[in-house]
Amino acid sequence: MNDFLTGLQFLTRIQLKQQTEWSPASFGRSVRYFPLIGLIIGIVLAAFYHLLAPYVTIHVLTALLVIGEIIITGALHCDGYMDTADGIFSGRSRERMLEIMKDSRVGANGVVAFGVLLLLKWTLYIDMPQSLLPLSMVMAPVIGRFCMVVGITLFPYARPDGIGKAFTQYAGNSALKVAGVLTLAAAAILGKTAVAGLLAALVFTIWFGRYVTKILGGLTGDVYGAITETTQIIVLMTFLTLRGW
Repeated sequence: MNDFLTGLQFLTRIQLKQQTEWSPASFGRSVRYFPLIGLIIGIVLAAFYHLLAPYVTIHVLTALLVIGEIIITGALHCDGYMDTADGIFSGRSRERMLEIMKDSRVGANGVVAFGVLLLLKWTLYIDMPQSLLPLSMVMAPVIGRFCMVVGITLFPYARPDGIGKAFTQYAGNSALKVAGVLTLAAAAILGKTAVAGLLAALVFTIWFGRYVTKILGGLTGDVYGAITETTQIIVLMTFLTLRGW
């Protein structure tokens, strides 16, 4: 239970107990629960949707949903997504890319990439059939966090230290199996479209993980965030394209 709470309180702003010490081992053991944490995020967003849908227009509602997800996660993954864009698209050496990604300041590449991310997510929410929107909002965070587990367990870590290093070092061989079972169970319950979204997201994650590893020698915590945000977009696109197939 403590490991689950460590993951929940790190990946979201949901605080259920006072936690002043974060051990690397607990960080690593929490990895297996990432899809479950994604499910909690998705349920909160779906509840938010059902609460507000009768009172606001779809354009306002979808904007509030995008903002709501950022608030729930504390923009943690968005920050990683922007840092990854700044580093990968800088055209510099491996060492310089890692320095750029560690810099707290956001560059032009990160700003542009984040703008594209927000535009895509908002547009996908608007165009999504109303009958599928809650389901897609539940499934996207689950798959996004599972793909983060894939990145953590299947690819080396690019830095000698950091929070992401604790994930890689202490996750254990069972983390991917447990996370996979949780994700497959959720996808099976939500139907074939969810399963298709999972497969599409996995294909991207493997390709992107190899691409970044070739450039940086491994992944970083920022790349984990980029994987999460990007695969959520892929899941939403799958739901919209297949439309409940």
